[in-house]
Amino acid sequence: MIESPDPLMVTPFLLVVAGVFGAVIGSFLNVCIYRLPLGKSIVWPASACTSCNRQLSWYENIPVLSWSVLGGKCRTCKAPIAMRYPIVELLTGLMCAGALWLWGPSVLFLSRFIFGCALLVLFAIDLEHQLLPNSITLPGIVIGFLFSLYTGPGWLPSLLGILVGGGILYAVAEAYYRLRHEEGLGMGDVKMLAMIGAFLGWQATLMTLMMGSIAGSVVGVLMITLKRGDMKYALPFGTFLAMGAALSATVGPHLLSWYLQQF
Repeated sequence: MIESPDPLMVTPFLLVVAGVFGAVIGSFLNVCIYRLPLGKSIVWPASACTSCNRQLSWYENIPVLSWSVLGGKCRTCKAPIAMRYPIVELLTGLMCAGALWLWGPSVLFLSRFIFGCALLVLFAIDLEHQLLPNSITLPGIVIGFLFSLYTGPGWLPSLLGILVGGGILYAVAEAYYRLRHEEGLGMGDVKMLAMIGAFLGWQATLMTLMMGSIAGSVVGVLMITLKRGDMKYALPFGTFLAMGAALSATVGPHLLSWYLQQF
């Protein structure tokens, strides 16, 4: 298994380069977030205004900067450009620089960055469409397991993570359906947690499920309290799993170590 180098060896210059590279990748993630729910190709045609369909010039595709200079509006039709675009680009840039700082230029850095990109896409799509595309989760399971052959968590914890992650949510969904005769969880959530298990291993998968469930419960109670929903209101559980997985991948080992020290 390949160990990551000392992150203290990462220079500020490399962090800046990583941030810029991440922002560029974030621009592509925006394409995925917009097109995948519509069943469109993410590689063709070139980016265009979603209102007037005019193809964008290269200088309109500069991450974060173009949106700011254009004032968040299309240069031609003046239709508003969703703030999601610069937010995703900025978050991806910060995520890339943060992953490099945590794990150094290593296989683990690459694994965690790809994982983070998948989580970000799933978070945004599920939040808006309550959909978790198979084109992200299923390849993610395979990619996560392949990475585990060379770096943490190792192939066995990864395999167990796939089985535990997918198995637990599948059992919950099946039990809920048999009791209530209606769907409580979609298979997208099952596949997403299996993907998380492939990248993080079974222990972090359980931690992700716990944190995601707590966050979902808190938001659900708030929605009911504010009369924005009822007990049958469908929350995008994938968004909570994404947040829980991000925490598990970064501070999860420290939280687990602290928890085990209490016994």
